[in-house]
Amino acid sequence: HGVVGGPSVKPYQPAGLWKPVGFGGSNTSVFKQDNGEKLYRRSMYTFWKRTSPPPSMTTFDAPDRETCQVRRARTNTPLQALVLLNDVQFIEAARKFAERIEREGGETKEDRLIFAFRSTVGRPPNNSEMERLLQNLKAYQEHFTSQPDAASELLSVGESEADQSLDRVDLAAWTLISHLLFNLSETITRG
Repeated sequence: HGVVGGPSVKPYQPAGLWKPVGFGGSNTSVFKQDNGEKLYRRSMYTFWKRTSPPPSMTTFDAPDRETCQVRRARTNTPLQALVLLNDVQFIEAARKFAERIEREGGETKEDRLIFAFRSTVGRPPNNSEMERLLQNLKAYQEHFTSQPDAASELLSVGESEADQSLDRVDLAAWTLISHLLFNLSETITRG
């Protein structure tokens, strides 16, 4: 991370992504996802195949790169919500942020929620938001306590390992809180 330059990388993408547009014998006829640290490089280093651009970038209005774009088009489609809610990289990022919340956010649930909210939204939560977040956290903890397999399944999304020193139920609950915060309109669209 933080290294400027270097070769392009191929992050998480749907299987068979390039098959419909691949030319036989071409070195780009089959998409082969990278692994390890390459998955976590900034999107500016993502390998871009013009006939099949990265789907998540296309969903968020990335230009086709055929011409120079001074200003990106802005849309808000249900596909964007589906990417944010279901794409491996966003779920994995929520888990990694949940680990950070547990390690750095403070000792109490309230302190951790304030840390998480300020980190994502840029302001402290108001009383109503805090109450809702506490209710959701409690519901998530109850759900994962009664269904530990669901916690394990959530924590296994992505190639990076979950922090084994953290309680699985709590980490899964905080992962969903992180995911919720990442998907707030106020987080996604900064004024």
